[in-house]
Amino acid sequence: MQNSQPQHFVTLGEAMTMFVAKAPGQLADIEEFHRSLAGAEVNVAIGMARLGFEASYISKVGKDSFGQFIRQAINKENIRTDWISESTNHATGFMLKSNVTDGSDPKVEYFRRNSAASTLSAADIDSNLFKAGAHLHLTGVAAAVSTPMRKAAKQALRLAKEEGCSISFDTNLRPTLWADEATMIATINEFAFASDIVLPGIEEGKILAGSDQPDVIADFYLQQGVQAVIVKLGSKGAYFKTSKGESGTVAGFPVDKVVDTVGAGDSFAVGVISALLDGKTIEQAARRGNLLGSLTVQVRGDSEGLPTRQQLNKFEK
Repeated sequence: MQNSQPQHFVTLGEAMTMFVAKAPGQLADIEEFHRSLAGAEVNVAIGMARLGFEASYISKVGKDSFGQFIRQAINKENIRTDWISESTNHATGFMLKSNVTDGSDPKVEYFRRNSAASTLSAADIDSNLFKAGAHLHLTGVAAAVSTPMRKAAKQALRLAKEEGCSISFDTNLRPTLWADEATMIATINEFAFASDIVLPGIEEGKILAGSDQPDVIADFYLQQGVQAVIVKLGSKGAYFKTSKGESGTVAGFPVDKVVDTVGAGDSFAVGVISALLDGKTIEQAARRGNLLGSLTVQVRGDSEGLPTRQQLNKFEK
């Protein structure tokens, strides 16, 4: 994956308008919200674009104000929106997020059933995106949203592999979106086995690989042909292992006050992918992943803590 020139980063998924409570309390009692952009894959695209990579995002929105807001917000981040199509008979999804002050996970409520993005299909995937050394990033969220989006992700994966592109996969489990656990495990692992880099969390590893031991989780995927696995250990950092036998644990960065945990995994992915495309080692990639994750949990918002290249250079000095 090492390349001295910035590569074209491609991802797909569902972007949503997010309303974050301005004050702590039950969502039913909140009268004022702050509007922002949300979505696991778009968070990663934002992070890559801020670091200077050419980023393209594939999705679908409704012909409504939320869809227009999403296009505008993505454009402001210098992400290409050429492959965001529009549905005339499905609405754009949105979500509500609570405001917490004790560092716990905020409550999130989704309004995405039959959304415009859920109709994204294999026919929406342009094969031209995967030429000239592109990198494809997929997540378990896109695989879970709907059958059409899952087929779109499989089409993107197939085209990327045909063109020899590098591929990363964040397992990012969303059990409530699946019909049953067995289907979730089988489908997520199918995507993971076809990828070069897999980024499971330690708790996800228990479900997907049947173990809470980082090295066992890593071996589970490496034995299926994956090149590198980085297991997220939360505040403890990350464990990495490659098909070449490299392995180790990289400590997390200390955080004085956790403000918002949502988006930390997406930021970790930005750190890992950007470092590898920068030509860094797998250990350096895990360290950058830890760094960006720590920056994200210190601010409110899913992507607000992601740094520019100039800011990253200062942090990594």
